[in-house]
Amino acid sequence: MKIDYSELRKIYRIEKNTSKLVDVDENFFSSAEEFFKKEKEKYLESLKEPDSSKTRDFENLQRLVKDLFDLREKKLLNKALISSRTNETNLNGLSSEEKKTFEKISNVLEEHKKFLGELFENNKKSEKSFEKKSKTFIKIVKDVPAFVGSDMKQYGPFDEGKEIELADKTASLLLKRGLAEKI
Repeated sequence: MKIDYSELRKIYRIEKNTSKLVDVDENFFSSAEEFFKKEKEKYLESLKEPDSSKTRDFENLQRLVKDLFDLREKKLLNKALISSRTNETNLNGLSSEEKKTFEKISNVLEEHKKFLGELFENNKKSEKSFEKKSKTFIKIVKDVPAFVGSDMKQYGPFDEGKEIELADKTASLLLKRGLAEKI
């Protein structure tokens, strides 16, 4: 694939106006780099001449390539994120460099998902161990309105005379306040 100003502008224009990555050749960035090097040589030669139009041309090329790269980079990140959530991978239309980057990003996202899974798994284990703590049977001696216990769960309301089993910590709270007695 041969890259020139018009091809870069065309790709940039399409890239800017769509949410998906524009299909490019596998060697797109290496071709763009080759074109850029040639233009840089022309630019350096032009510095010897008083004509500044070639300088502006090269500055415009730099801005165009940077903007195109930034657009594609954002879309590539988004594509990897969506892929990690849907487990669907389509690398068609990406340059070889972008494919490598996509793989690296995907690996990082997978590690992050594993971490998140472990975090939730550890949380479930701690909830289960909390539930296994000893419980106390008590009898309610005064009506008790609904309340949130130290485990952040809602309890009640409880009517006078009701016999219930609660975690030691929650039962102890009602016992201390004279709202219940041990059975």
